[in-house]
Amino acid sequence: MFANVAYLHNSFPDAADESAPLIVTSCGFYRIHSCPVVSTRRPSGRKDYQLLYVAKGKGHFTLQGRERLVTEGNMVLFRPGEPQLYDYYATDGTEVYWVHFTGSAAGELLERQGFSAGENLFAAGAWAEYHCFFDRMIQELQLCRFGFEDILMLELQQILILTQRHMLEGIAVSSRLEDEIRQATRYFSTHYKEQLSIDAYAASCHMSTCWFIRSFRQIVHMTPMQYILSVRMANAQSLLENTDYPIAEIAAAVGYENPLYFSRLFHKHMGVSPSVYRKNKSAAEA
Repeated sequence: MFANVAYLHNSFPDAADESAPLIVTSCGFYRIHSCPVVSTRRPSGRKDYQLLYVAKGKGHFTLQGRERLVTEGNMVLFRPGEPQLYDYYATDGTEVYWVHFTGSAAGELLERQGFSAGENLFAAGAWAEYHCFFDRMIQELQLCRFGFEDILMLELQQILILTQRHMLEGIAVSSRLEDEIRQATRYFSTHYKEQLSIDAYAASCHMSTCWFIRSFRQIVHMTPMQYILSVRMANAQSLLENTDYPIAEIAAAVGYENPLYFSRLFHKHMGVSPSVYRKNKSAAEA
């Protein structure tokens, strides 16, 4: 069994602490590969909250008196006082992250993020982002650098928000495909000034153009060209607000050689021409 764990102040207290809105008290990762079974038996539960994320394989849980098989991409939430009974088997190749937390606003935050009372099992999705958030929490607890308590709170909130997003959107795509689309958005955000070809980019990813566009729209909720346009217009807005560059220079800076074409696109996107947009912003700040 491989473990990477961290505890607040090097202790693992079972207590409810309301001195802050949200307090992460411990976080860890288990990879079950040698021990035949790793069992947890807390029939009376704990005084804090525990959130577990099955990153690989499966876990055998007893939830509300029923035996449940929790597979990859699902989360289990135990609230204070709820029985915690579960097993991980080496034959399942289980990898699981967990975090314990407490705080005066913990319950309210969970409700707001879609972790409804009376529910313990949540379909979070098998996404690489969760691994990053949990790994950073473990590291922050281990190093205890300046501001680590606030960073822990933010990392946990991001996990909860991301889980709610996936539960609401219900995107049935693989984590590999989502990673590829996210990489595409990073590329487009970096190279938006260039003359981008969707056909060429799709081919570089060994995808057909139709499949790439459909996958991109499914995850980002707009086509690649709409995304590139939104990035260009956002940067044009920033240049109009924060510089005195001529419109032609701004057009070139965001990828348009023809300033008239840029102005028409900007007007369609923002409802006003670039010059009027700049004038309105200057008047509002005066």
